[in-house]
Amino acid sequence: MIEMRSDTFTKPSAGMMEAMINAPVGDDVWGEDPTVIALEHTLAARFGKEAGLFCPSGTMCNQIALKTHTQPGHEIICDEYAHIYQYEAGAYAVLSGLSVRLLHGDRGRIEADQIREYINPNDEHKAPTTLVCIENTANKAGGSVYRLDKVEAIRALCLEHGMGLHLDGARIFNALEVTGDVPEDWGRAVDSISICLSKGLGCPVGSVLLGSRTFIQQARRWRKIFGGGMRQVGFLAAAGLYALEHNIVRIKQDHERAQRLAAVVQSRPWCAELLPVETNIVIFRLAKDRSVPEFLSALETGGLLAIDMGGDLVRLVTHLDLSEQDMDMAEAILHRIP
Repeated sequence: MIEMRSDTFTKPSAGMMEAMINAPVGDDVWGEDPTVIALEHTLAARFGKEAGLFCPSGTMCNQIALKTHTQPGHEIICDEYAHIYQYEAGAYAVLSGLSVRLLHGDRGRIEADQIREYINPNDEHKAPTTLVCIENTANKAGGSVYRLDKVEAIRALCLEHGMGLHLDGARIFNALEVTGDVPEDWGRAVDSISICLSKGLGCPVGSVLLGSRTFIQQARRWRKIFGGGMRQVGFLAAAGLYALEHNIVRIKQDHERAQRLAAVVQSRPWCAELLPVETNIVIFRLAKDRSVPEFLSALETGGLLAIDMGGDLVRLVTHLDLSEQDMDMAEAILHRIP
């Protein structure tokens, strides 16, 4: 099977496995795992942040960030497609007691003028608006990319109103490949960033939350409370260090391959609409006479795995485990479906 449901299905390469096996480790709960420390410091330095916190998942990073930034009864603002709303099981309400204001942005991206309109006034009847959350790239919106000037405008608005700004940067390195921005500029533009190592970078598990030293100290406490304390986890952190050195430079290839798939998809009669493709995610709308389950079954019968994104939408994702032969076969399979 050619796996294109997600870039989370990748397996560690031989080089990554070797780095993991040979990693020096210690007890991370005690703050004594040298490989975890190296990963946290490396990513923090790259984005100009003071500290980092290695976590099991991107969802945990995001939820720890929400908990650290807010108090129960507060309200957060995000786009309707945001991962923290769509795919994190309502954890913002369960774990942090937050309400959420959903905005209808441009393919998952919201702007300062929109946000300003929905900041609650200082009124005892209203939940205090204390945090804005953005996602880059916006997964459910087809991997769309924020431009830095838009985020800087949001940052200025947040400072004006005493609000925090959290970036769900699960695929931030895909975004940086498109814009060419310097990571430190993004670090300055937000209060906290979560970076997923298992999306696009080829790691088996793990994400890192970045922020100020004080923020990360509190976040570490919440990680413990959420059950995320880990011991000799340097074996996993080593995969992250390997990915930062070897796997970022090749992300451009994933984007080029996504464009190849997009061209085929757009040419087929079963495609009613192709969402703009900026990164490694290809989302398209099926024609009205097509059934998503039947279409996915036809792809699978041919040897290609894709995913239902809700309604009439289908998603394909490129990643580092795909070969040129896989790409040729995937294109042939898409062409064969009448």
